[in-house]
Amino acid sequence: MRRALVALLIIVLTVLSPARAGAADNGEWSVKPADSAITPRAAFQLPARPGTTLSDRAIVTNTTAKKLTFRLYVADAYNTERDGGLAVRGLKETQRDVGSWGKPEREVVTVPARSSVTVGFTLTVPRGASPGDHVGALVAVDERVQSGAGSHIGVQRGVGARIYLRVHGPAKPGLSVEDVRFTAQAPQIPWTGSSKSTVSYTLHNTGNVKLDPRVSLHLGGLFVGGPGARQLKNVPGELLPGQKVRLSESWSGAPFAGWGDVTVTATAEKARGAGSDGFLRVPWLLAGILALLIAAWLLIRYRRRRARRPAPADGSE
Repeated sequence: MRRALVALLIIVLTVLSPARAGAADNGEWSVKPADSAITPRAAFQLPARPGTTLSDRAIVTNTTAKKLTFRLYVADAYNTERDGGLAVRGLKETQRDVGSWGKPEREVVTVPARSSVTVGFTLTVPRGASPGDHVGALVAVDERVQSGAGSHIGVQRGVGARIYLRVHGPAKPGLSVEDVRFTAQAPQIPWTGSSKSTVSYTLHNTGNVKLDPRVSLHLGGLFVGGPGARQLKNVPGELLPGQKVRLSESWSGAPFAGWGDVTVTATAEKARGAGSDGFLRVPWLLAGILALLIAAWLLIRYRRRRARRPAPADGSE
């Protein structure tokens, strides 16, 4: 009974765990495009018209000392919600784009130790395919199930060579910045500690081509301390068409007081988008002290004026 439970959990966890598309080599096996007659290729770069079928070849290399068996499939790529990095859909997930158009000539391939096997695959582009970029990967999944972090967890690993398919038609880059949130954190008394704030926003590729966005932040209004602009770093290197990712970045040394607007601007190729959030940051302890000082000054001024006021001639009030 215990063995059946372990096997079931292995199958479920393996199916639900998406294969990463970040690299074509994990140190034990690799998947890469077969080199063209002119130059080596790091990925499949394929132009096509709707209704056509493309053929290409990949090389699966086993660098270990024993033979390995892989299951091959073509998968859709997407940006992860966590950090915007590229991943691909798992073998048992529904493929809706490149993954549903592609088919390897062999779904299972065994590669001898320290050897390579060349495998062909086809991509049949539907007649109604939308113009622009369609991104996926040819993935080789090791059929072995390896022990994970827990006693009931099994892990299968996959390596994918990226497929960049450009369907003929007008390219329409589009980019928007949505739901900007600026959270200021600062010491109650200025210059007594570090000022650290957080900006979060949603980056949305509204066009039909992949983008390499650059994102900057600008403060407008009246504020004290820190620079009023900066370049944001936690930005995905590739944002696929239609994808949106929620990003967040801390800002050490941000202005500790003021009010105005925080504007996040994203640019990429011929696309640009911006979003804003208002901010009001008041160190209330300092504001209270200043209010007390102002009140004391007003009281002293009032009493001095009364003291300088001449007394009535008849001695009455």
